[in-house]
Amino acid sequence: MNRIIIVTGGAGGIGRCIVEHFAAEGDQVYFIDIDREVTLDQVERMHQLGYRVTGFVGDVADRQALEDFASLILEEQPQGIHCLINNACLTNGGILTDCDYDEFLYIQRVGVVAPYMLAKLFRDHFCGIGSIVNISSTRAFQSQPNTESYTAAKGGITALTHALAISLSGVARVNSVAPGWIDTGNYHGDPNQPYTPFYSKGDIDQHPSGRVGEPEDIARVVAFLCDERNSFINGENITVDGGMSRLMIYHNDYGWKYQPTKLPIYEYLFPNDQE
Repeated sequence: MNRIIIVTGGAGGIGRCIVEHFAAEGDQVYFIDIDREVTLDQVERMHQLGYRVTGFVGDVADRQALEDFASLILEEQPQGIHCLINNACLTNGGILTDCDYDEFLYIQRVGVVAPYMLAKLFRDHFCGIGSIVNISSTRAFQSQPNTESYTAAKGGITALTHALAISLSGVARVNSVAPGWIDTGNYHGDPNQPYTPFYSKGDIDQHPSGRVGEPEDIARVVAFLCDERNSFINGENITVDGGMSRLMIYHNDYGWKYQPTKLPIYEYLFPNDQE
């Protein structure tokens, strides 16, 4: 392969896995991340492996950072790009822990506005019919308490996906991937330090696929959507959660009983928090 791939939030977690996946395929990968130290470490490690990876330190919530990032890429790649993968997002709680106006708005700038602006900045620079893949979440369709900032961003990027697919007809295909429980432990921190996950039997058995998800599960779907042979998939969201969101559970099903908490809401949401 010899494509130009762009990834946001590429220094850790699912984003880092996506960067490594495409780089290993021989693609030139550009990624942006707000964490300077981790970004520099990621680039150095990729270069040691012989991969073509360029890291850019910046906050995708900042318009100037997005414009500078795009300018860097187009200056180095005047022929254009092939794929844009909008992965960056974060959470800042919600209405039960006083996520305020500015905090809530910041999450939307990262999770929804940045993908829109990058699509706009690269709209006229796709090689042939390009591909945009937005990383959504099953949180776009179901929630736990106090998740409004993240859930709104993921709902927004899911709707943005099909809107862009129509507007960018003939320019780029636009799809989204909605991960469920993905354990990103192997893609944070020092890659030379082994990570050993621990799951209870219930953690595993609640997934119809019989396991917790891994970042590679998402990277493979992203790669599938970026493959021009799959160009008839457009404006779609693919849920990747081991079937968990398809399992209907009522009171007394599978040994589960509805027992509303009597704890204060903070203790319910953060039972292990130590002050």
